Amino acid sequence: MKKILLAATIISASTAGAMAADLPSRKTAPVYAAPAPVMSWTGFYLGANLGYGWMDRFNKQGLQNVWTGVGWVQALVPFSGDPHGGLVGGVQAGYNYQLSPMFVIGGEADIQATSVGGGQIARRVPWFSTIRGRIGVTPFSPNLLVYATGGFALGDLSIGPFFDGFKPTKLATGWTAGGGLEYAFAGNWSAKLEYLITNIGRSDWGGAFGHVPERVHTHTVRLGLNYHFYSASVPVVAKY
Repeated sequence: MKKILLAATIISASTAGAMAADLPSRKTAPVYAAPAPVMSWTGFYLGANLGYGWMDRFNKQGLQNVWTGVGWVQALVPFSGDPHGGLVGGVQAGYNYQLSPMFVIGGEADIQATSVGGGQIARRVPWFSTIRGRIGVTPFSPNLLVYATGGFALGDLSIGPFFDGFKPTKLATGWTAGGGLEYAFAGNWSAKLEYLITNIGRSDWGGAFGHVPERVHTHTVRLGLNYHFYSASVPVVAKY
């Protein structure tokens, strides 16, 4: 009897094991997680900026018509100027190309209206424009671009008024250089903080000022906002 019970128990256990093996597995299938998007700076952008500008202090001599009591004569007159500051604001457009995860190159053009100017000869720069190259790196985060920039500059340079309200204004040319930080913070948007020094000038003012070269160094610190015509976060395509 004991042998019969033992045999029955062994047969039951074997049958249960075989049936369990035939049942579907209850293990949960692995869930596919999409890879995180990769930041890319490549593409065109448009934006606007607002900041503060000021001029270098200077001391120089220049020819000016001076009344002697008998008539007007040309004489060397000392001029001086203080770093009169003012608001600077404008728009910019550019293109970036991401060479590698670390390096970005590009170009940017902008035009600025300013209230910078003043002093004894009332040097002013009502507006200026720049065309610049940019080269940047992303050493801390793919979203943070640290860059240097430089290139060509031109603008409206005026001095005066002098005798009889004479106020010469000329289109002046020169160079610009600087650098900044730009951070991509949401979708297609980025914000930047930038410093530029712009050197423009003329030497052919005409009349009594024909021999007086005049150059202006304008420093600008500005905040900007850019809209990029791409999705700043480019998803990685999974390969199987």
